[in-house]
This record gives sequence, C-alpha cells and structure tokens, in this order.
Amino acid sequence: MNKKWMSVTLALTLGLSLTTSSISFAKKKEDLKGNLVIAGGALGSSNKDVYNEFISLAGGRKKAKIGIIPAASSSLKSSQSFKKDLITYGLSEHQIEIVPLANQDFSGTPEDESKWRKNAHSKRIANKIENFSAIWFVGGDQLRITDTLVKPNGHRTKALDAIWKMYREGGVIGGTSAGAAIMSDVMITGGDSLGALNNKVAMKSNPNSNKEYEPLHLEEGLGFFKYGIVDQHFDERARLGRLVMTALNEKTKNQFAYGIDEDTALIVNNKQQTVKIVGRSGVSVVDVSKAKVTDLDKAHFKDVYISHLVSGDSLNVSTKEFFISDHKDETNGYEYYEFKPLDATGLFTSYGRMKEYLSYSLIDNSTTDAVKSYLYDSLGNGFQLQFRKTENTKGYWGYKDGQKDDYSFTNVAFDVEPKKVSFTENKDAFSEYKHSTFKAPVIDRSRPVKGSLLIAGGSLGSTNADVYKKFIDLTKHKENSKVGIIPAASSSLTSSVTFKEDLVRYGMSAAHIEILPLSVTNDKKTPEDESKWAEVNKNNEDLAQKVEQLDAVWFVGGDQTKITDSLLNEDGSNSKVLDAIWETYRNGAVLGGTSAGAAIMSDVMIAGGGSYDTLASGFTETYDGMLQQEGGPGYLERGLGFFEYGIVDQHFDNKARLGRLIAVSNEKGNHNNLSYGIDEDTALVVYNNQKKAEVVGRGGVTLVDLSKQVKSPELGQSQFKNIKLSWINQGDVLDLTTKEISINEKKDSTTGYEYYEHKVPPHSGVLSAHGVLNRFISYNLVDNAEAASVKSYSFSDNKGFELNFRKTAETEGYWGYTDGQKDDYSFVDVSLDITPVHVKID
Repeated sequence: MNKKWMSVTLALTLGLSLTTSSISFAKKKEDLKGNLVIAGGALGSSNKDVYNEFISLAGGRKKAKIGIIPAASSSLKSSQSFKKDLITYGLSEHQIEIVPLANQDFSGTPEDESKWRKNAHSKRIANKIENFSAIWFVGGDQLRITDTLVKPNGHRTKALDAIWKMYREGGVIGGTSAGAAIMSDVMITGGDSLGALNNKVAMKSNPNSNKEYEPLHLEEGLGFFKYGIVDQHFDERARLGRLVMTALNEKTKNQFAYGIDEDTALIVNNKQQTVKIVGRSGVSVVDVSKAKVTDLDKAHFKDVYISHLVSGDSLNVSTKEFFISDHKDETNGYEYYEFKPLDATGLFTSYGRMKEYLSYSLIDNSTTDAVKSYLYDSLGNGFQLQFRKTENTKGYWGYKDGQKDDYSFTNVAFDVEPKKVSFTENKDAFSEYKHSTFKAPVIDRSRPVKGSLLIAGGSLGSTNADVYKKFIDLTKHKENSKVGIIPAASSSLTSSVTFKEDLVRYGMSAAHIEILPLSVTNDKKTPEDESKWAEVNKNNEDLAQKVEQLDAVWFVGGDQTKITDSLLNEDGSNSKVLDAIWETYRNGAVLGGTSAGAAIMSDVMIAGGGSYDTLASGFTETYDGMLQQEGGPGYLERGLGFFEYGIVDQHFDNKARLGRLIAVSNEKGNHNNLSYGIDEDTALVVYNNQKKAEVVGRGGVTLVDLSKQVKSPELGQSQFKNIKLSWINQGDVLDLTTKEISINEKKDSTTGYEYYEHKVPPHSGVLSAHGVLNRFISYNLVDNAEAASVKSYSFSDNKGFELNFRKTAETEGYWGYTDGQKDDYSFVDVSLDITPVHVKID
C-alpha cells in the first residue's frame, strides 16, 4: 500500500524512544462551531443512541444532509451499510451520499475507485462537501483516509479544506474505528500494549509481523479533535498500554488522552468545550500530567491516572471536571463487596477486562486499595501493572438496562514496572486439593416433559428483545399466558417487579403476571415480612393449585441457595409447590430463570467458588453467602433438576468460570454429557420435545466436553489433558443427545480461510487483547493461520496453571457479521490442556 509520510519523522530503528520533536503537530487555534461523533469501532446497527445523536447534530431527520467517505475501507460495503442504517433511523435516501473519495480500487465493483483520488482536488466535490451538514468516515485503515485527503507535501486538498469549512461553520464530523483514529493531531496507526510498553517504534504498521507484539506506529492525523489523543477499539483490544505510552512520549501533559470502546461514541461539543459518552460501553480517560517516569526505554513509571466514563457521563475538557450521570451513587465509603481479589493474571480472573476488574475488585470493594495484573510475551519478558486507589479516586454505581451494574470511576493510579515471569511444571502444586463429598440427587424422570426451558446467564437487559420475545413465544398462550415469578433468590422484590414490567412492555398482560409468595428473605422496603413466605406457602395447597394453572414460571437472580430453601423441605423432599412446578412443566409450561435462576436448573447446583480457587483448592462443605460467589473453593448443593443434560453455570464470560465448571464436571458430572457455561445477557433455550437447544441473546454458551480427556496416573492433581471446548451463540443449535452442533447459516467456516496471521503472546491479564475466553480463542487461535495453540496463565503467589488451547483435526471455526459489522464467531472442538506450574517473578 502506498503511504505518504507528510511531516512525520519516526525513529529509524526499532527500540528508539519517540521524543517531542519526533512529530510536528503544531496547529493554530481555530474557532470551531461544529461537533464530533467519534465511535470506537464495531458500531452496531442497533445502537440507536449513537445513530440518533449523529442525526440530531447533523440537523435532524428533516434537515440532515450527510456525506459518507469510504476511503478507509477496501470495499463499499461498510459505506452502503451505514447509509442503510441511517435510512432505518428516519433519513431519506436523497439526504445521504457516498462521496467518491478513495486511494485504491475497491473489491466487488466494476469501477476503478483508485481514480477517485483525484476527486480530493476537485472544486465540484469540495462544493458538494461544503453543502453537507455532516461527514462520516467509515472504518478500515486510517492511513488510506489521510493519504486520500492530504497532499504528499502535507498540505490539505480541496476536499479536506471543504470538510474543515463545514466543520468550522457548525457541521458535524463523525467516524468509527479508522474514522475515529484520524480525529486527533497524533494518529495512532499501529501497535499494541505490549509493543508500546517495550517502547518499540516502527516505521510502518505491520500487524501480521512475526513477533508476538506490534510496535507503536504514529503519524499525523487530521486534527479535528483539539483536546488530546484518541484511540479506538480500546477495551476489546486492550490498548491502555499503547495510549499511555503515546501520551508519555508525546508529552501531552496538559491534555487527556481518550480510549474509546467498541459500540461507543465520544460526542464533542466545541462551543461548550465538553465531551459526553453515548453507547454501550465507555471511554477511558488517561491523565499523564502527574506521571513520574523512571524509564521509558522499557516502561517504568507511576502515577498515571485512569478514569472511565460511560453513557450519560461527561467531561469539561477546559476545566478537566468530570460529571457523572445522576442515576449513579458514589461507592466511596459504601462499597458493596468485601472479598480479597486475586491478581488479574489470565482467563481464570473474574471480571478480567480492565473496566470490570477495576470496578468490582478495586472501586466497589472495601477490602483492598491496590490490585495487580501482568503483561508479558511467551518468554516471560514483560511488565507488572498496578492499579491503586488514592485520595482522589472516586467510584460510582447504578443500574442500567434493567438491573445490569453500571460503573464509572475517576483517578485510579496506574503504575508499571518491568518484570520477568517464568513457569515450570509442578504436578504437586495442589496436593492439598479437597474432593467434594456432595451426592447428586436422584430426580424422577419417569414421565416425559413437554415444556421448555429458557436458562439465562445473568445480567439480562430489559432491551434484550430476542430473549424476552422467545420466553413469551414458548408459552402456551403467548401474550395472554399466565406467568408466576418466584422472587426467592433476591433480597428484595425489585427484580421481580422489574421483570414483570419488562414482560408487560413486550406485550403481556399485567393481570396475568403474579409474583408468587415464596422467599426466605425479608425485603426491608416493604411492610410485610417476606422471610416467612416459604415456611407458610411452599406446602400450601391453594398456591400449589394456582401454580399448576400457570403457563410459565420465572426465577429471578440473586442467591440460588435461597431458591432451593424456598422450594425443598428440610428433609430434601419436594414441597407441594415444587411438585406443582414439575407438573405444569411436564404438561408444557416454560420454566425460565436468570443468574441464580439458571444455577438451580441442573441436578448439581454450583452455589459458590471461583475458577482458580476451585481448581486449586477443590471444594468446601460450608457456604458463606454471596461473597463466595466472587471466589474461594467450590460449593455444591442439590439443584432442582429441570435440565437433565448436564451441569449449568452462569455469568460465565464476566466471572470467568471455566475452571470451576471443569472441576465440578470432572467430579460430579456424567462425562458423556456436556457442561454448559452461559454468558451474561444470553439464554440457552431447551426444547425437551425435540431434544435440542439453541442460543438466544447477546453472548454465547461455552460447551465443555470431558468425554475424550486423557486419564493417566502420571497426571497430577488439577491436571487435565484434551478437554474439548466449543462456543456457540445466537442462531446456533445443539442436539442434546448426539452433541452435534448446527452453526447459523449466516456464518462461514474459517478453517483454511483464516483472516489473521500473527504470533500470540499468552493471555496474562487486563491488557491482553480480546480478553474474555471466547474472543481470545476466536481471534487468536481459530481465525489465526499462524497459531496452532495459544496459552494463558492464571496464578496466585508462586503457583498456578498453564492453559494450553490447541487446534486439532476436529477443530472448526465459523465467522460472520451480525448487527452491522460486528465480528460474530462460533467454534467447535478446541482442545484444552491444564497443567499446574510453579511461578517465579523477578
């Protein structure tokens, strides 16, 4: 690809530091009346908040006139898709035009679009641009945009001058991914966190290099955003390290740097000098003004400050004041959690992505003032990352989209120092492991079940129409069905009331939905003592008869042991109400539940424990309530057994529960059955009549198969070989008897057609790209021709686990686009080996 270098002079040799003279970005101050919509990439077609904001700033549905610049892409598809999305949100076709600006020929068209390059010098095109109320840059390669719009001598083309004129006079400029990267003066065109922390600098971006990291590559952007450096795909690709190093190297002491997550936009109001966040994730704000740098040759610094803002939050870029959405409360002094978090060391770390890890483990946790993570290559050369509370650190919490946790935080201190991490196999590392004495119940399955199950993995969003509509569709009488909600798991009735309101919003009759009086916990916000409900009602004949007339029963989330306490007698036998639930289920009713309401579905109920701790320590016979759901050894109780095909776990992606599901399934599962890890905001829908299951919702389901694992006396405790993992999501179907998987026909096989070709460092913590299990495997192994295996390490103190994920002849990957141009993966039969190791950190 042809690349111009404008006025950029980068280090000629890898390994040299950037200095303030490396890149000349001086620009005169301009009076800007326009606004910016800077999207972090993977913008979903369903993200109405971002689309509506862009259209509103562009003049509204009647007055907006929008030009789409396709230059960054290799085809017109993304521009055509964005145009189609705008029409979906109320614009007419004549209000939108794809502007013929590009520096290369596009695939899939008869025209040679490389000739469009000369249009950047066309007065006719410039006049057209000046009459737009908005310009949108699609994603792809940001260098194609600058190469198209900037002359080889660094001067602006007529088209770029026209864009600036429109912007100065009040127009809006928006862009996603590459279209976000060009917004600031300093344009990050390549590099990852590991390469940047090693302070490696490249003359050109090469993501498919033969190294495990990509060196930092900077050029000059178009400078529409005047308040600091912008980076994108921030959370998904874990780019904090590269943004911090760019800010430190460029010495932008008086400005923040901004990392914008996918499906999220930073809205910039130049008149008010404010930015606000809109969308589904957030924006990380980096402040290097107080940084103390020991060494930049290999990153060694402290007191970089990280803040994270989400939808509804804003920032005054002139005064540097943060304004947090008023639906949130401060967590300082009112922290919800009291658990000792493990260091974030790999795929067994609960809340293993940066925002989630810091929110749950540090900000909203009264027991700790600092947490650690790591980032290193396969030789162990890397860095220790420390995140600290200071007197200026503030946390904020509220609910969003129903009852999903919504956190913001400001001024968390970030320190980095070089470390060498080494691992040696140690089969005896976990010799004190305790086996479980739990005995699974015998469930009477002599009678066939005609009903269905909808098992949701937790954090079910009120806007998750696919799951709610599926639940309603499964019921006998659809919108007119009778639904009973069991509130037992929760400490209040709020979640039950919210679920009822959600069902009504999706078309059900409020008169047919009843919150059933079953609980062992008192809701302190009501005059009644609900803690007596179960004792009085679980064997009540009238309530049992009412339950038998229901078309659906829903279990809310909370503590799963409270559900079983509310429905089982003290001797472990079924109460009359539980028998009635079974009766209506056998006769065709749908049973559903989320979080705790999912955990109760299988015979063996996982009631507590973390991934690392359960694999390392085994099981406990005692239960200390909700805190044990954040970690500790595994704890098992009897489930209600509605799902007969294996063991279920929930909150699987966010709480990283692969390790505990493997440990439980190994000890208490039938190895010929699969085990099921259901992600948040996602449901496994079980059709008992057909003996099939499908996935519905925004995440997926991890399938754990122990039937082919290698068993050998030579293997140590907590050591496994040849566990098979599959991951399926919306539209994929599983045969529950044969274990055959049918993949959504919209996806194509990646096998032999892998998109990526790069070496992969181990997943080592919060700065590992594609941080959750399914994405790490999808991007780095299944769709990567260079990798036959990828590794992760999870450890505490001086011992831990090596996880080795391998392709085999049976491994298949599948990819497609969903919701605009978001990557959508499934994979089948990835092999996993788990080996105990000794850990040394120097």
